[in-house]
Amino acid sequence: MANTYSQISMHIIFAVKYRQALILPEFRDRLFKYIYGIIEGKNQKSLAVNGTSDHIHIFTGMEPTMYIPDFVRDIKSDSSLFVNSLNLSPKPFHWQTGYGIFSHSKSSRKSVINYILNQEQHHQKTSFRNEYTGMLNKMDVKYNEKYLFDFFE
Repeated sequence: MANTYSQISMHIIFAVKYRQALILPEFRDRLFKYIYGIIEGKNQKSLAVNGTSDHIHIFTGMEPTMYIPDFVRDIKSDSSLFVNSLNLSPKPFHWQTGYGIFSHSKSSRKSVINYILNQEQHHQKTSFRNEYTGMLNKMDVKYNEKYLFDFFE
């Protein structure tokens, strides 16, 4: 569309179903590169993709025409199909329903990217529950504990 310009940075978080530790080190990088490809294939800008054995963080620049629920659905379904079709996981691989999505300013891109790329170190000190509820609280998102991810600690 002529004369329409945007800069939208979104941080997306979702977890493996039942919070199973199924994102194994031996295929983790391959999965993250695949997700990077899904994002780029949808003409969005992949800024960072990383996570731990049971959840993932995606930071992406998005066009305003991208419908977020479809975008996240496609990332989740395509990536789980990828894992399952190549038998990368010892068990059937599925993502939990739902996701968190947070907007960030361009000036905070570098710190968000660093945060995402350092997930392993971050989770040596902080649980996923504390990380996720902390983000919800920091971003002033009202939520019901009943509808959060399954947290097993």
